[in-house]
Amino acid sequence: MQRTVILPAGSPPPLAPYSPGIKAGNTLYVSGTLPMDGTGVTVGVGDVRNQTRHVLESIRSVVEAAGGRMGDIAYNMIFLKDLADYAAMNEVYAEYFAERPPARFCIRADLVRPEFLVEITSILHLPENS
Repeated sequence: MQRTVILPAGSPPPLAPYSPGIKAGNTLYVSGTLPMDGTGVTVGVGDVRNQTRHVLESIRSVVEAAGGRMGDIAYNMIFLKDLADYAAMNEVYAEYFAERPPARFCIRADLVRPEFLVEITSILHLPENS
C-alpha cells in the first residue's frame, strides 16, 4: 500500500523523526500534535484552552491538506499533563466535535516539554476521491 506524507505549510519542525500525517489508502493517521507554532515556539503557555484550540487547528491543517475535514475523524487520543484541565480541554474540544463526535480516550501523561499541557493524535477515513 502506498503511503503519502502529509506536511501542511507552516507546520512546526518535528521534535523527533515523524511526519505530521501519513495517508495510507483512504486512512489518515495524524501524529501526536503539540501546541507549537511554525517555528517550534510553544503557544498558550499555561492556558489549556488556548493550547487545545491550537492543537485542533493544527490537526485541521493536516486533515484538510489530505483532502478531508474534521468530521471525517473517527478516533482521537488525548493526552493531558494534568487531569485538572479535563473540563477546560473539553469545552474547546466540543466546539470542534459538536455533532457525532469521534471515539476517543483521554489520559494523563508526561509530555515532551514541561510547558505542553495537551497533545492529540487522530485517525480518520478520507472520502474516496481525496
